[in-house]
Amino acid sequence: MGKGQRSQPMYSNEIIEAPQDAGKLASSGVFQTVPASSSSLLGHNDIEYGSVAVSAPAETKVQTAPKELPHEKPHEVQDIPFFTLMTTYMSFLLLVVLAHFEDFFGKIFMPKQYVQVRVQNGYAPMVSDFESMWSRHVYARMRDCFNRPIGGVAGGHVELIDRVTHDYNKSFQFTGKLQNVLNLASYNYLGFAQSEGPCADKVEEAMREHGIAHASSRIETGCSKLLVETEEMVARFMGTEAAIIVSMGYATNSLTMPSLVSKGCLIISDELNHSSLIAGSRLSGAVIRVFRHNDTRDLEKQLRRSISQGQPRTHRPWKKIMVVVEGLYSMEGEFCNLHKLIEMRNKYKFYLFVDEAHSIGALGKRGRGICDHFNVDPREIDILMGTFTKSFGAAGGYIAGSKALIDHLRVNSYAAVYSEAMSVPVLAQVSSSMRMIMGEDREHALEGQQRLDQLALNSKYFAKGLRKLGFMILGDPGSPIVPLLLFNPAKMSAFSRECLKRNIAVVVVSYPATPIIAGRVRFCISASHTREDLDYALEQVSEIGDMLMLKFHKDVINQDTKKLK
Repeated sequence: MGKGQRSQPMYSNEIIEAPQDAGKLASSGVFQTVPASSSSLLGHNDIEYGSVAVSAPAETKVQTAPKELPHEKPHEVQDIPFFTLMTTYMSFLLLVVLAHFEDFFGKIFMPKQYVQVRVQNGYAPMVSDFESMWSRHVYARMRDCFNRPIGGVAGGHVELIDRVTHDYNKSFQFTGKLQNVLNLASYNYLGFAQSEGPCADKVEEAMREHGIAHASSRIETGCSKLLVETEEMVARFMGTEAAIIVSMGYATNSLTMPSLVSKGCLIISDELNHSSLIAGSRLSGAVIRVFRHNDTRDLEKQLRRSISQGQPRTHRPWKKIMVVVEGLYSMEGEFCNLHKLIEMRNKYKFYLFVDEAHSIGALGKRGRGICDHFNVDPREIDILMGTFTKSFGAAGGYIAGSKALIDHLRVNSYAAVYSEAMSVPVLAQVSSSMRMIMGEDREHALEGQQRLDQLALNSKYFAKGLRKLGFMILGDPGSPIVPLLLFNPAKMSAFSRECLKRNIAVVVVSYPATPIIAGRVRFCISASHTREDLDYALEQVSEIGDMLMLKFHKDVINQDTKKLK
């Protein structure tokens, strides 16, 4: 057996077509939802979930995905004006210079304010002044844009608790007022985060029967009947032999990966993978190598080099090679090139780990995630990971795969042995929402599919609207995550505050979570949003874009319109 082949077991002993011409879509009614006067299957239409019924479900067509995506930056990123790039770099440079300048003179003239970054009684500071410089001088300037407290259900609309600051974001005081805002910030893709409805009723029934929690890890007395039934349902939903549930989404990756690979193994990870995957890779003790984002040619180079050279120093064959990717990248709204990855898996005999935290429930005609979206048999992927915190309105995560793999994890994964079992209300929320998606809830047999259709419509409609307005946006068609590029750090806080003035809640993201020039606002679309919600958001975002000069493609779109006329 050659190097890199699976010489030992891993364990020990469909695509939605992009929108066509806007006029044709408008006339065909694809983007039309049920009028406000129409009744939906939910029984009522309020600010918590909005309308999920659709007048005519969008036609979806399964087609073969391209075998390989070109290794090029998206067109929007390639067309960044030079002036925008220059001013963005200069803005960050100015912030860093002013921060060092303030620290230098502040330690001299205001030493009491720098006690926490100085040596005290022989003890080194817990966090040095250089390590905390970013949070003290950059994050602090826009701290009011983050950690905004809510006072209700995070549905299509949400109640924000109003707060003010009188010391430049060092502290906040609550005013006692609530502000109802359009929620474009939560991962509530299918609108299951509700305080009433069929899922909430099932949760209440489960708590009366099973209590709140089992106060134990699953390997001791926490393995309940409800947990076993939910795991069997997850396996059936994913199309795998078995599945294991973990009570925390982050721990599903960080505490599971060390039981899959160890010293003498190789992990090849996408450069934009989530922090939990990075933490799990480091805890495993395996050698870690990184390939360029979604670049299968660079991945193949890494594989060929690693297999031919073997382990460092000894050049022995790797015990295992595992490639780690995400189904839907949360900061980019992009899909992994699953067809090509599976083709390479069969060729080079590595294990494929796919994180479906954002794609499960949100992609595919049946909501089965990236495999359903690309019409791929899930059994061709070795490890399928996902979370319940997004589409299912719950918490925790799962690992799905072969029965032998799951049996190994039950007794070797830190998450299964040491962490507490998932609580009863969360299990009930997961099982009830999943039954609705699968159509197994007889009383609400069609509601799950309607939510899936509504999410697909909303995602395409909102992204297409932003492009028509001239904004630079990232992401693939059909993604519920729509990032809009802001670039300049000052524009991020200004955009967030202007949205809040217009009763819209958004999330802005900057370096180090993104490249330094690619600061953005990330819109999260939900099935709970109505057509009126999205139209209002597009109108207000357009005004803000004009104010902050964010419509970088406006001239190009105007020229194309003139040519068509």
